[in-house]
Amino acid sequence: MKVEATFHGERKVFSVSAFNEGIAIYLRRLPTLWVEGEVIELHRNDAWAFVFFTLRDPASGACLNATIPRRRFDALELALTDGERVLVEGNAEVYAAKGALSFRATTIERIGLGDHLAAIERLKRLLAAEGLFAAERKRPLPRFPRAIGVVTGADAAARGDVLTGIQSRYPAAHIVITETRVQGAGAPEAIAGALQRVSTHPDVDVAIVARGGGSFDDLLPFSSEVVVRAFATCPVPVVSAVGHEQDTPLCDLAADVRASTPTAAARLVVPDLHELQAALGRQRALLDTSVGRSLGRERERLNRVGDRLGAAPVLLLERRRVSLDHSAARLQALSPRATLTRGYAIVRSGGVALRDATDAAPGGRVDVELALGSLTATVEEVRT
Repeated sequence: MKVEATFHGERKVFSVSAFNEGIAIYLRRLPTLWVEGEVIELHRNDAWAFVFFTLRDPASGACLNATIPRRRFDALELALTDGERVLVEGNAEVYAAKGALSFRATTIERIGLGDHLAAIERLKRLLAAEGLFAAERKRPLPRFPRAIGVVTGADAAARGDVLTGIQSRYPAAHIVITETRVQGAGAPEAIAGALQRVSTHPDVDVAIVARGGGSFDDLLPFSSEVVVRAFATCPVPVVSAVGHEQDTPLCDLAADVRASTPTAAARLVVPDLHELQAALGRQRALLDTSVGRSLGRERERLNRVGDRLGAAPVLLLERRRVSLDHSAARLQALSPRATLTRGYAIVRSGGVALRDATDAAPGGRVDVELALGSLTATVEEVRT
């Protein structure tokens, strides 16, 4: 394919499109070659025909955009993560419409962890051995914090996500914001200092460190030792909301709770006002029902007591009447009259009841009392 030029006098002039196309034609003549670098910013989607990633030179920081057909990438089954060092075979190409240089890959080979990733793995093992990531040191988040500390970058989208999430769920929440540098030189120290300042606020009961998604390099400060130790020694519980869900900086392991996104962090630190109101409504209804049942039971108990009190005098009189009848019967059984009715008699001499036959003399007179009437008799004989 020939690239056409125009002439301005004796000058041969190419349009931008022609120039870009000429470069693209030249690059397509170059042989297939291998490029070594660290994989960063890898993006794959089932709806895309290509997988996009960047190759980074760890020594100089130089970057090269690259693509590979998605089906070919999936067939390799590499499961690459940011920071891994690879060898990529392919051809250089230019996207003529924008004059953008890229590398069309045909295959990828892993050659080991990138320098940064290897350093992070070494630091991870060291800090884990110290117990900074231990589950038993994780603290629960307060249910109703007096104030929420938020550490984020200036004008960051993560800041807006956190604030909107907190205020929409619990408008009465008090938020203390500390802005800091979140990437680049000096970022680790700045992040650690900001977390220290916000966590020592007298009202702050929980802190959120938020940063939106970014490249592997952008998130490196959150895997630095100074930041991880700041998370581990923070006097209040810390929620890490750094990067996207697939990102796992070391600060996530040291935090008391990891949130997949800044918005998710907001849901973790404050309750939902509408849910609280609904729960209070349910509790109020339960209390009303419980009080109504208690009053009903007490009313029934009082009615039963009233009935018993009304019947008590009658029952008492009846019991007393029965007791008197029993006493009368016992007295009647013990009465001398009762004995006389059974055929016995009382014999008196001189008005004194006789108990010994010798107390009476023959010819003497005695009075005999019977159950019905009495009589006087003369003693004819005394037998002993």
